[in-house]
Amino acid sequence: MNKIILIISIIIFSLMITACSSSQIDNQSNQMKIGIMLSEAGLGDQSFSDLGFAGLEKARDELNISFDYREIQDSKTYENGLEELVKQENDLIIGLGFSMLEPMETIAKKYPDKTFLLIDSQSDLPNIYNITFKEEEASFLIGALAGMKTKTNVVGFVGGENNPLIQKFEKGFVQGVKSENPNAEILSQYANTYDDDKLGEKIAEQFIADKADFIYPAAGFTGVGVINESQRLGTYSFGVDSDQFYLAEKAVVSSMIKQVDQVIFNTVKEIVESGKIANKNSELGLKENGVDIAPIRIIDLSPTEEERLKKLREEISNGNITILK
Repeated sequence: MNKIILIISIIIFSLMITACSSSQIDNQSNQMKIGIMLSEAGLGDQSFSDLGFAGLEKARDELNISFDYREIQDSKTYENGLEELVKQENDLIIGLGFSMLEPMETIAKKYPDKTFLLIDSQSDLPNIYNITFKEEEASFLIGALAGMKTKTNVVGFVGGENNPLIQKFEKGFVQGVKSENPNAEILSQYANTYDDDKLGEKIAEQFIADKADFIYPAAGFTGVGVINESQRLGTYSFGVDSDQFYLAEKAVVSSMIKQVDQVIFNTVKEIVESGKIANKNSELGLKENGVDIAPIRIIDLSPTEEERLKKLREEISNGNITILK
């Protein structure tokens, strides 16, 4: 009798283990899979790519998704990286950055049943969803700060590639400076790369030699060189995309923040909860909490300057200030 009971117990236990294993397999097979093609500088840019990666890490931890990524240094081209992510059978493929437009359209046409998310540009293809930001709005506030606080009456802008996206940063910054200081001189140069910090240092050194005391880089890792050189030479700079104060705590006054991490997380959450992305095109500014500026550090604002900055934010949000494009 004891042997029979033991055999029955073993059979029941085996069935329980099998059921648990099957359940785990089902859970894994139902887990949403996401692939992301990172922007040019890749991980470690302390800017755009790192933000995109962080958004998916948060989604993995809180929404039980899995994700993989590609960097152009490994895939050689954006098209190769995107196609690799498609062949991994990811449910959503994200392209991070303005330069992803044409490569993503090529792959999206080849795989019309796949869903793609393009960050920082717009495509008309039905299987590509687009999220763009009003970078010019927060850049205006950065410019207003520089215009208020410059002692030399000379400030600078350093762009990555000279394209319509980065021009939005520049135009917002210039308009913000001029709103507070019409007589300020604004130096501007494009590095034509996002991943050369040494070039960023050289440009910043020249700007500072030309009396610029505030420099705003929108240039990825090249901009990190601008920030480092500003600190080395005792002037001020601004971060971009994320709060970059920690890079140079004696130089970074504030940063133009793009909420890329939160936007990606929210989009993944929307798909997990509803099974789809509601809006084909989303454009996010100050009003939509898509962009902002980081806390202002190092320098002090007078009560009048603080009130002025608050007023400018409100006027941009409600449409009373239009930033030229």
